[in-house]
Amino acid sequence: MSSRFAPRPSRTSVRGGETAVPAGVPRQAAAPRTRAWRPPFPLDLGVTLGPLRRGPADPTFRMTPDGSVWRTARTPEGPGTLRVAQRAGTVEAQAWGPGADWFLDRLPTLLGESDDPSAFVPRHRLVAATARRRPGLRLVRTGLVLESLIPSILEQKVTADEAYRAWRLLVSGHGEPAPGPAPRMHVMPDPRTWSLIPSWEWHKAGVDNKRASTILRAVKVAGRLEEAAAMEPPEARTRLEAVPGIGPWTSAETVQRSNGAPDAVTVGDLHLPGIIGHALANDRDADDEAMLALLSPYPGQRHRATRLILLSGHTPPRRAPRMRKTNIALL
Repeated sequence: MSSRFAPRPSRTSVRGGETAVPAGVPRQAAAPRTRAWRPPFPLDLGVTLGPLRRGPADPTFRMTPDGSVWRTARTPEGPGTLRVAQRAGTVEAQAWGPGADWFLDRLPTLLGESDDPSAFVPRHRLVAATARRRPGLRLVRTGLVLESLIPSILEQKVTADEAYRAWRLLVSGHGEPAPGPAPRMHVMPDPRTWSLIPSWEWHKAGVDNKRASTILRAVKVAGRLEEAAAMEPPEARTRLEAVPGIGPWTSAETVQRSNGAPDAVTVGDLHLPGIIGHALANDRDADDEAMLALLSPYPGQRHRATRLILLSGHTPPRRAPRMRKTNIALL
C-alpha cells in the first residue's frame, strides 16, 4: 500500500515501538582504488606531508593512530580522498571519489620522486646533523595551487591559531564531506562556492575584508592560477603575484607545496629570520637581509635548508608575549 494511504500510527503504537522504516538499499562506501609504490629512497611520510597540515583540526588533513596519513583535495577530476601508509618500505595508498585516479597517478610526485636532495650540500654543522637525522625528508609537490594559496592568504598578518580557525570554519561550513570513509573530513569549496560565501560568514570566521577580498580575486582567475603548478617556481610566483594582495610571502608559501620548490625561501615572515639567525649565527634579531645572507651558501636549495633548520628544533627561547590574538567576529 502506498504510504499516502497507510494508516497513521497511533500514540499507543508509537510508544510500543512501532515505526515505519522505508524499504531501501543499504548504503555502502564505494570500494577504494589502490596502489602500492616502493620509493627508491628513504621516505618519512609525516615529515614530507606535514607542511600540508593547517593546524591540529584541519578538516582536509588527518594523521591517525594506525600510522596513516589522510588528505582531501579538489583535483582537476573532482573531489577525492587519499589515505597513505608505509609498511616495510612500501607506500600503500587508497583513494576514493572522482579524484581517486588522479591522486594515485601522482602519488610518487606528491611524495617527492621529482625532488633531488643530492643537489643539497650542508654548510653548517647544525644543518648537516639534521640532514643525517632526517634522511626521509622530501619536498612535497601537490600539483594544486588554490588548496595551498587560500590558507596562505588566511595566514597573512595574523597568528597561526586565528588562520587555522578560519580555514577550519570555512572549509567545514562551505566545503563538502570527503568521499570514502575519511574520518570527519571535508573537501575545500570549489572556486564558485568560495565566491558565493556571504560577507558575514567571512566575519564569523575572523577574516577581515582585505584577506577575504584577496581570496575572492584569486578564485575569479582560479584556472590561470592552477596553471602555475606546471611552471618553474619563479614563473609560478610571478603568476600568483599578479593578483593584488598576493605578495612574495604568500607566493613562496604556496609554491613550496604546489611545486615542490627547493629555493622558495619565505621573506616577510615575523619569526623565520630570527629562527634562521639564531640557528646559524646565534643572532635572534636577524632580519630578512641577514637571513638571506646566512642562506646564501645554499643557492637553489634555500627552502630545503630552512626546512632542516626548523626540523632541528634549535629555536630561540621566547622573551616577549606572543602576537596578540584578535577575533573580529566579536566586533
